[in-house]
Amino acid sequence: MNSDTIRKALVSVLHGQAGKFANAEDYLQSAVTVPLIDVDGEPSVLFEVRSGKLNRQPGEICFPGGRIEAHDTSPLQAALRETVEELGVKREKIQVLGTLDFLVSPIGVLIYPYAVHISAALPLAPNADEVAEVFTVPLDFLFAAKPRIASMEMATKPLAGFPFDLLPPDYPQGYRRRAKYPLLFYQYKHYVIWGLTARVLANFIEVCRQGLGGDYSV
Repeated sequence: MNSDTIRKALVSVLHGQAGKFANAEDYLQSAVTVPLIDVDGEPSVLFEVRSGKLNRQPGEICFPGGRIEAHDTSPLQAALRETVEELGVKREKIQVLGTLDFLVSPIGVLIYPYAVHISAALPLAPNADEVAEVFTVPLDFLFAAKPRIASMEMATKPLAGFPFDLLPPDYPQGYRRRAKYPLLFYQYKHYVIWGLTARVLANFIEVCRQGLGGDYSV
């Protein structure tokens, strides 16, 4: 075996292959839609308030979406499936506008977000088991909004059986500060949009700004 053989082998496998997360199984993988919807002729973004019956994050504000299941053919298919199930809207009423930036969260969540347009008329008929209510925020409001920014700190600690003998003798054995990361907060009326939803929203707003070329009058 020589270098030329190795190079050809690598090219045969990697040519045309899109990159992927090698450790995606270490994360909770979710896919969401950021729904643009017209309210009285005004472009708006739709949000959900999670049902209080849910075990995970009850009552919090989020975008339609959820966990990517084994039977989903792609993250986009998972996002659309969840959007249909949660909002009670027909698939043909959802136009996929494009893929937003993926988000890897320090808390162990990998999110695939997609911008969509929903042509269904309000009010929708959300699934009450998952969604307490839906509300919309005018896009003009979001263009003008400046989110509050706070910081969160993460720490790690080696667990029992960690092979300290393989590491330098001064390797710390207690909690170690891992990273500090920002949290965004948008407030609209009595609603507070924050956390991962706010980070996805910020990317969506920036993409809109780029597409409009500085003309934010919609």
